[in-house]
Amino acid sequence: MDFYYMPLSAPCRAVIMTAEALGIKLNKKFLDLYAAEHLKPEFLKINPQHCVPTLVDGDLKLWESRAIMVYLVEKYGKEDHPLYPKCPKKRAVINQRLYFDMGTLFKPFADWFYGQVYYKKPADPELYKKIEMALDFLNTFLSETRYVAGDNMTLADLAVLASVSTMDVANLDFSKYEHVTRWYKGLKDTAPAAAENWAGCLDYKKIM
Repeated sequence: MDFYYMPLSAPCRAVIMTAEALGIKLNKKFLDLYAAEHLKPEFLKINPQHCVPTLVDGDLKLWESRAIMVYLVEKYGKEDHPLYPKCPKKRAVINQRLYFDMGTLFKPFADWFYGQVYYKKPADPELYKKIEMALDFLNTFLSETRYVAGDNMTLADLAVLASVSTMDVANLDFSKYEHVTRWYKGLKDTAPAAAENWAGCLDYKKIM
């Protein structure tokens, strides 16, 4: 499988951690967005939305990290893989947390941070309040279960870990979120491909 990615991207790192957990070797193809490599005609033929991560598996061309993560488990995981169990209720919670990560947790952080880094805008306190609200929600989830979507590590943990570790290198303070801190300390260095995830975070830090 060809995997088009950029290491500093949290969604790309979430897919890499999923592949590692499944024992899948990806044919990684680095795409330099800063050099506009994602806008080259050959890549636009693969992905007209010209975004990363993008996966090519035979005749399948797939983007959106969470869709890729689910696909990898459903095609290459064992019949009832703990990352994404067959139980409809367990999957429903995992799916909810994946959508939470995409729309509630990572989006306000990206809007808040990218505005400052790429567009030299002042920090928006309203966006920062949304980040704090999202972390409050995550803290509540983790007050009830050991992991983000239950008592076992799932795809939701890998997606959220990629987001939270990115927030970490952006110097967000998690100390007031007791359960987030406990969960993050437990997974930061032990998750599948944890070292690669952290290396990507450090690449991200360089652009700050």
